[in-house]
Amino acid sequence: MFGRRFLLWRLASHPSGLVGLTLIVLAVAMAVFADWFYSSGPWTLAGPPRLWPGQDPAFPLGTDSLGRDLAAGLFHGARVSLAVGIAAAAVSVVIGTVVGGLSGYYGGWLDDVLMRLTDAMQTIPSFLSAIAIVGILGPSLSTIIFAIAIVSWPMIARLVRAEFLRLRTYDFVQSCKIIGMSDMRIIFGQILPNCMAPIIVASSVLVATAIIVEASLSFLGLGDPNVMSWGTILGNGRAALRTAWYMTAIPAVALVSTVLALNLVGDALNDVLNPRLKER
Repeated sequence: MFGRRFLLWRLASHPSGLVGLTLIVLAVAMAVFADWFYSSGPWTLAGPPRLWPGQDPAFPLGTDSLGRDLAAGLFHGARVSLAVGIAAAAVSVVIGTVVGGLSGYYGGWLDDVLMRLTDAMQTIPSFLSAIAIVGILGPSLSTIIFAIAIVSWPMIARLVRAEFLRLRTYDFVQSCKIIGMSDMRIIFGQILPNCMAPIIVASSVLVATAIIVEASLSFLGLGDPNVMSWGTILGNGRAALRTAWYMTAIPAVALVSTVLALNLVGDALNDVLNPRLKER
């Protein structure tokens, strides 16, 4: 517990980390309190269509072409975008960690097979693959998360493999083998905890990438039609871009701010978790 608090304090003391954490807290607060502020949901036709921000105090961010409150969509969209980003990143980290860990620890023919599979996945454009998967399986939150995870895990696999190749030669690993510890205990109980720093840093980038991919899919009409995300709001405002640009500008600002915050936190984590910087 003390270690977590110390890490959070160091992260908040970092200039990039402080800005990133502040923006992330705002996005999370929007997602958590969406039902409290806008209990009627984001689909309700609440007022006149195409009200500009500030034109009516009841709708501080205005309304879209159908009269839906943009603020309600922004709050509820934060919940969907963050949930998809975190879930897709978590699944891709699990897949990449297992593939990279087994490949780096055992080496040999298993390493060749898993790395050729990883290379094959990386040769296919990730966004086009996500479009194809969602188009085949149908647009829903589960298929979107699955599609993003499937195209994102190779980066984690290569990162974990490199760390395992480095750590498997260390004395503590050899000592574990001498005392008869099983391979699975060595992989997941001894080596993997020492690889967590780069995995955590890479996970922040994966969350940001997943949010962008989900927004892009929703913008193209391949998002879940039953939920409102920031990409859905962007897609709905596309037809009125020239006459009511605020309908795309508002969710775009939220999207860019969240992705920027995740990248800032990732940079700060890289500095905080870097042992060479700790020694200074």
